[in-house]
Amino acid sequence: MPDNLKNILIEQGLIQNILVIISFALVAHFSVIIIRKISRTLLSSRHKYSSDKLKSIISLLSSILIFALYFTTIGLILKELGVSLTAYLASASVVGLAIGFGSQGIVQDVVTGVTLIFSDLYDIGDMVEISGQTGFVRSIGMRFTVLENSFGAAVFIPNRTINNVINYPKGYVRCLVDIILPNDMNLAIKFEEIVIDVCAALADQFPGIMIHPPSVVGKINMTEDKQIIRTKFRIWPNRGVPIETTFKQELLVKLKELDKNYQDWMVSVNYEIENKQL
Repeated sequence: MPDNLKNILIEQGLIQNILVIISFALVAHFSVIIIRKISRTLLSSRHKYSSDKLKSIISLLSSILIFALYFTTIGLILKELGVSLTAYLASASVVGLAIGFGSQGIVQDVVTGVTLIFSDLYDIGDMVEISGQTGFVRSIGMRFTVLENSFGAAVFIPNRTINNVINYPKGYVRCLVDIILPNDMNLAIKFEEIVIDVCAALADQFPGIMIHPPSVVGKINMTEDKQIIRTKFRIWPNRGVPIETTFKQELLVKLKELDKNYQDWMVSVNYEIENKQL
């Protein structure tokens, strides 16, 4: 560098300003590297408290820190170049408002996503019904909540569309089918065999409605002269129609072949939601 040019730069303080700008840029760059390294370490941690929701919080906080760091660094660099911080903040506010008006949907998604992450409305692994879609929660992000439905497909629900949420605490709806048994012991044994066979046929015919295979509890004494056999189905919400129609009708047909006096009301279908075990 020629001595004359060097003296001019020193007199005007440009060298000092350039060194300060480079220092700001280097500090910001290495700080971002450290933040991202810490974030990756936390996200890859196998700690027993780590979860997808916690990972979303870590990603959100690291993104906020990186944005704030870059925003502050740019302001300090512009200050060294003679730009007023007031003008910089005012310009950033105007640009932010313009972006906000132009992407209101994205902003709503992010705000709702942050609310969902920090609330206990539902968590990863819960079975929920959102906007007419039912499935297990696989991830809660800044823009989308992802469900896995009964077909194994991923359903992406924009956070801004989430209004009403139904949370199934046990992860399924239990359907109970009670069949009144005849007093004849031999006939009651044949009834039980028919119930087991029809259950197996229903599971093969409608596998998509069930979360777990059906189970036959066995004989239950309701009164001294009344016994029932109870069948339990653990099914997806709003999927009980095949049990109410196909299963019940086929069961009644076979039972009436053994007992002509058997009535339709002797087979009842009920639903219940079990409490979640802690």
